[in-house]
Amino acid sequence: MSDFFTCLNQETETEREALLAIPFVQHGVRGELSLESYVAFLNQAYHHVKHTTPLLMACGSRVPQQMEWLRDAMAHYIEEELGHQEWILNDIKACGGNPDAVRNAAPDMSTELMCAYAYDVVQRRNPVGLLGMVLVLEGTSIKLATEAARNTKTHLGLPDQAFTYLTSHGALDISHMAFYTGLVNRLSDEADRRFVIHTAKRFYKLYGDIFRALPISLNPASQAA
Repeated sequence: MSDFFTCLNQETETEREALLAIPFVQHGVRGELSLESYVAFLNQAYHHVKHTTPLLMACGSRVPQQMEWLRDAMAHYIEEELGHQEWILNDIKACGGNPDAVRNAAPDMSTELMCAYAYDVVQRRNPVGLLGMVLVLEGTSIKLATEAARNTKTHLGLPDQAFTYLTSHGALDISHMAFYTGLVNRLSDEADRRFVIHTAKRFYKLYGDIFRALPISLNPASQAA
């Protein structure tokens, strides 16, 4: 089966749809969240995005020699992802928040657990499983980020500088997903493929838990609209 990417999406459809149906996500896409809820989202995004580069580095260091192509792919991702957590802090500042307070705060439990699971997958089980996390985070942002940024900006009246993380990822992850498709389709070992499906299902649940734990409050402008 060369088109593993299609199989991966089919196998994880239930978990993906469950994430997309979460009320916070639905309100976010429609731009109905208050400033407080949007900043709460950015806070937790910072606390998982700051682990992206370390996780990619850890994955690359553990890839077996016969999968050197995957190590090279991790290096490519690292180049693309470096410093994105700082974009989030800049967005928080543009929203009137305190980026230093966010940087020094502890993440919510749901965020901490997702990151802990990611490290466990890479360090204890099979580094290929990190591709499950990539599917969830980048696939979700393609579906939601650009529309959420546009609608939230309209209803909250915030400047473009408050949405650099969402707008950049909505566009950037489209090209990333094309790269990702070619990557997972090179996986030839059935055990590796099954493990990527397994971790993707877990990450859909764990990433969804972050949204389930976020406080929901709606902005009056969206309700009037």
